[in-house]
Amino acid sequence: MNKWTRRAFIGAGTVAGGGFLLGVAGFTFAPSRHSLVSADAAERGQLTTWITITPDNFVTILIPHCEMGQGTPTALAMMAAEELEADWSLVRVQEAPALDEYANGYIIRAMGGGYVPAVLGRGVDYGAYKLTEWIGLMVTGGSTAVRGTGEWGMRVAGGAAKEMLLAAAAQQWGVPASECAAKGSRVTHAASGRGSTFGELARSAATQSVPTSPALKDPGTFTIRRTSVPRRDLPSKVDGSAKYAIDFTTPGMLYAAVEIAPVQGGKLVSVDTTPAESMPGVKKVVKLDEAVAVVADSFWRARRALAALKPEFSDAGHGDVSTASIFAAFDKALGAPPEVPKGAAKVVTADYRAPFLAHATMEPMVCTVKVEGDHAEVWTGVQDPLNARSVAAKALGIDVENVRLTNFLLGGGFGRRLPFTFDYVDLAARVAKAVSPTAVKTIWTRENDTRHDYYRPAAMSRHAGALDANGVPLAAHSNYTGGGNSEAVFMPYAIAEKDTDEKKADHPIRLGQWRSVLNSQHGFFKESFIDEMAIAAGKDPFEFRRGLLGEQPRFKAALEKAAAMSGWGTPLPPGEGRGIAICESFGSIAAEVVHVAVSPEGKLKVLNVYAAVDCGDVVNIDSATAQVEGGIIYALSAALLSEINIAQGRIVETNFRDYPMIHIADAPKVTTAFIRSDAALGGLGEPPVPPLAPALANAIHAATGIRVRELPIRKTPLKL
Repeated sequence: MNKWTRRAFIGAGTVAGGGFLLGVAGFTFAPSRHSLVSADAAERGQLTTWITITPDNFVTILIPHCEMGQGTPTALAMMAAEELEADWSLVRVQEAPALDEYANGYIIRAMGGGYVPAVLGRGVDYGAYKLTEWIGLMVTGGSTAVRGTGEWGMRVAGGAAKEMLLAAAAQQWGVPASECAAKGSRVTHAASGRGSTFGELARSAATQSVPTSPALKDPGTFTIRRTSVPRRDLPSKVDGSAKYAIDFTTPGMLYAAVEIAPVQGGKLVSVDTTPAESMPGVKKVVKLDEAVAVVADSFWRARRALAALKPEFSDAGHGDVSTASIFAAFDKALGAPPEVPKGAAKVVTADYRAPFLAHATMEPMVCTVKVEGDHAEVWTGVQDPLNARSVAAKALGIDVENVRLTNFLLGGGFGRRLPFTFDYVDLAARVAKAVSPTAVKTIWTRENDTRHDYYRPAAMSRHAGALDANGVPLAAHSNYTGGGNSEAVFMPYAIAEKDTDEKKADHPIRLGQWRSVLNSQHGFFKESFIDEMAIAAGKDPFEFRRGLLGEQPRFKAALEKAAAMSGWGTPLPPGEGRGIAICESFGSIAAEVVHVAVSPEGKLKVLNVYAAVDCGDVVNIDSATAQVEGGIIYALSAALLSEINIAQGRIVETNFRDYPMIHIADAPKVTTAFIRSDAALGGLGEPPVPPLAPALANAIHAATGIRVRELPIRKTPLKL
């Protein structure tokens, strides 16, 4: 997928000439921000368009979301092209520039799904757009792009554009628009045999009024959606021509390596800069409040010179913080197990722990900044270019309108490049300011990245459940600490008494949004505990769950599908087991069955993962499948191997050698099925993550009788 800079976009808008441009969102309650855009509108900052049709009959769709491996831009373009009735081979996809006009306008609809009444939809979109424009939010995250911008924006944009093309053709041919039809980037009139391409009609279409409520297609007539068209971002990634922020260069640029205070909140106390300043290629040593940076003519020289320094940092009073002290505080905050009904035939109690986790993106944080007077250019990879632009402006003390940001493909995000985590942009801007006007690329090493992340919160949960004499659950209560929300702690099961209570225990470790946010910890907690209750009741874990889902047909259907896919109930060899779990997150329901083998020596092999996902509908089947597979592999690494520890206030882990990921040879076979339902579109980037860890732990119990209550699983001996 090609990338846009503001300058390139203005240029393209100017030369589009004979094309017309159409955008959708909420300056008004109509679906279009601009029904017509003159050639000089771009220079006036009025281009908020998403769809461009040029005389060569190509449709260019601008996507106000970034590409970080998830395939969202292709999916969004498919949704617009479907309603437009475009020939997919004549569709181009480009990321929208980092301008206020592309602020998210559908984020509330995405989060609310079908819960936002239709009559309030436009008002909600308008309010959301004005809010996100005001705060500068153009975010890709929370599994919101397809179910928000796609469903409520791109479809309407495509439908409106089609109706404008039909109106233009009808006017030109002197026939009713109702007698014209669009298909394959052409408009035809069957009675007269006339036909024109979209490109031939584009100029005239631009003079038509913009429909406020275009008719959208019946899903039963989709020809582009629900297929597996190749993603537009893949060819350049395969042939190596794709450009990431780490690839960016500009003539004369310098490079910076940084050392940041190892304890969160620490400050630079002192540093003797002379050892570095005398080394070849070094241009400047920059002292910052919380770090020291060496700027040189190559990154290697910058790193080498940085290693010669011995900076001293304060510890902000957190030098005695450790993993043990944090979990001790968690344990104290949780207190006694929750009370359950007296007289129960059986009471089940259990504690579960989940560690801090890093995002570990394949591409570490990197940002290039060039400062010239009161203007700046920024080249980086972020999940919210508008917010990053504001961070750079604030760091430089200049007007945000004087900052131009180019966003690149992201070498992984998972939440690390979301708003309020742009420390690498802030730091890079301050380094570049010190050597202005030369551009400086500040590259974080893997060690910088691992030790200065915004971590997934560590969490702990204390459960108590009660069963009657027939194994029927009477209660399932939990106290938890480390963070939670109503979605994460929700249990769909029909249990008479269910309650959760958050207990607070503070610590200084900085936290951020990690893939699936708080659902990954609580998915492990609650689906492990319901499994323990099933075992205590003497019942099959699948049947136990299914029996409690009478009022939850979507959950029940997904659970049954995953079980059927896995051959649940069929005999397995000794040492093998299946585990099941089901979670709802980001509007989707994912049920997973994990099949494992554990050797007598305790060596674990994950053989298969079966996933049944109800996300309402699927736009691109192949891309959606890849999302599920990617989520499962990401979750599997975390469940088996990953943890961030703290000692003396410092992060212990440094790199992939002590923060490992599973290798291809250890990856299981993943089988995915989608369940089409009447539910609003749900997310896919995150929902496959939460059920994996509990399904895996439950499978290990089925295979060995050993119950895993702490992640990562490698900490629990599995020797039979």
